[in-house]
Amino acid sequence: MNELSPLFRKLFLELFESLPRQGPGSRACVARALSLCSDLPSDPKILDLGCGVGAQTMHLAEFTSGIITAVDIHAPSIEHLKARVAELGLSKRVIPMAAEMTDTGLPPESFDLVWSEGALYNIGIGKALSVCRSLLRPRGYAAFTDAVWTIDDPPPEVRELFESDYPGMGRVDDLLAIIAATGFTAVGHFTLPDEAWWTDFYSPMEKCLGEMRQRYRGNDEALAVIDILAREPEMHRKHSNCYAYEFFVAHR
Repeated sequence: MNELSPLFRKLFLELFESLPRQGPGSRACVARALSLCSDLPSDPKILDLGCGVGAQTMHLAEFTSGIITAVDIHAPSIEHLKARVAELGLSKRVIPMAAEMTDTGLPPESFDLVWSEGALYNIGIGKALSVCRSLLRPRGYAAFTDAVWTIDDPPPEVRELFESDYPGMGRVDDLLAIIAATGFTAVGHFTLPDEAWWTDFYSPMEKCLGEMRQRYRGNDEALAVIDILAREPEMHRKHSNCYAYEFFVAHR
């Protein structure tokens, strides 16, 4: 089955748009990464690139007192976030906007912190960090997560799953080298704990997949797509020793 087929895309979006977050992460991880940004202004201007439905955006709003611009290319995710922002009375502090990561239209050197969880790899980490650097004020921070290998020779089924989506995936040292090459100084990094994969990501994903199996019962093509989507949490259950998500914080 062609994984880029219209049906695959439809079911992929149906699944991921229903989740609390679109990748590994947690409130505690946001707090820990923010603690590494030691000299932020008291009311920082923050850009959340590739924000999805905005789980981490809401945590940033909780932990800081500045203005947060949240950008994602997927307009339905931005509409979801706008509704959440309005519901919480945060419209004066959180500004969701639909735009491409490489063409936000935002002024250069206008942010104290550029944040991105699990999104920068979409355009390549080096290119993405150059975009971040152009948007940061001098001595501003970039904080981002990225998938990394933790062993040299993962089983073929694991490598195949990841390289189908992220052929350039590297190890922590590779990311640190890219950070240095793009004009940043690494401040610190840490590995996301396993609960950051499950609580708001894989556990609700598996629940939603079960509901989708019932909803599409009798539709063999749709069920085959659902089986493909279900490989991801099952792979993590079996092979989480092979890879991790790492949170990096860097200083311009």
